[in-house]
Amino acid sequence: MKKTIYALGFFDGVHIGHAALLRECRTLAAAHKAAAGVATFGAHPDALVLGKAPSLISSPEDRQWLLTNRFGMDTVLTLPFDETMMHMPWRDFLAMMRQQYGAVGFVCGEDFRFGFRGQGTAPALADYCREAGLPWAVVPEQTLDGQRVSSTRIRQVLEAGDMAGAARLLGHPYVLRGEVLHGRGLGHRLGFPTANLAWKPWLLRPKAGVYVCRATVGESTFPAVTNIGTRPTVQGHEHRAESWLLGFAGDLYGRELVLEFYDFLREERKFESLEALKAQIFADAEKTKAFFG
Repeated sequence: MKKTIYALGFFDGVHIGHAALLRECRTLAAAHKAAAGVATFGAHPDALVLGKAPSLISSPEDRQWLLTNRFGMDTVLTLPFDETMMHMPWRDFLAMMRQQYGAVGFVCGEDFRFGFRGQGTAPALADYCREAGLPWAVVPEQTLDGQRVSSTRIRQVLEAGDMAGAARLLGHPYVLRGEVLHGRGLGHRLGFPTANLAWKPWLLRPKAGVYVCRATVGESTFPAVTNIGTRPTVQGHEHRAESWLLGFAGDLYGRELVLEFYDFLREERKFESLEALKAQIFADAEKTKAFFG
């Protein structure tokens, strides 16, 4: 079992507040010749504790991808948040982390609460680690423009379609990943073949509209025009992300697509004809090319 210092939290979206924890965790791990890890949960604790959870900024899979690919964490431990976890005393949680997952130290934010009824706090964690002789760190909350950085604030910005504002708070562009699904092939017939990603019902929906994106397939990246919504011009009903990768030629079905969102171009609307839709999409493409220079 590899010795690991764990950053504790939910890490939805993995924003600049989380980044401070992750930096401290990596620094502490390097000093103690341990791996730098993250311990998070597959489902938001509020779903069980309060019976209702906020929409997630990122899926558990996207969170893990961000933590390993963008933030260089050695391991991401995604634990189930179930009845057993909800009722576990905080000391038992830390003992479990040490015994089952090789924890040799912990990092958390100053407002972090854990264990049964949130009785575990950052000061309690610090006292526990002092008594056990474990390295630890408590990281103060991070602010931007005089306001606390939080997942709640980022959700509000995304729901307004402000991708530039979201990127400032996240420290990276908003990311959506998934397997490309078969569509109706209409875009291909109109001259702009699109790649479709399904939208999970519990995932936050940014403002419906058309966005400037960067798309990554394998090792290649492309500017992309992405529509988030239901595609009213063609009587669509399912909420999805539909992207035209500018300059890509080939088959994307079944492949993983990573979308990074940079800017909001326009609201989604119903066009009077497919020709009018086509003209607008090509105009959106020119603006997207100009955005990336």
